[in-house]
Amino acid sequence: MASLIEVRDMLALQGRMEISQLCNALHLSRPMADAMLSRMEAMGKAVRIQEEADGCLSGECKKCPEGKSACEREWWSLTGC
Repeated sequence: MASLIEVRDMLALQGRMEISQLCNALHLSRPMADAMLSRMEAMGKAVRIQEEADGCLSGECKKCPEGKSACEREWWSLTGC
């Protein structure tokens, strides 16, 4: 299992990552990665960046089963501290 230090190092190397990329790179489960990133966010070490889905290809997000949230992307990055 990866540690908080490994998560921090991976974000430092990559700049910003989606949680799925982080899970794959460090062989973490999604709930564990969520918990680690939430903890880093609470400590002021990581920041969540939400990207609006301005260019949804289908334009029919209201009809998607997941809704518009399926088109929005969430990135994680280290803070400037």
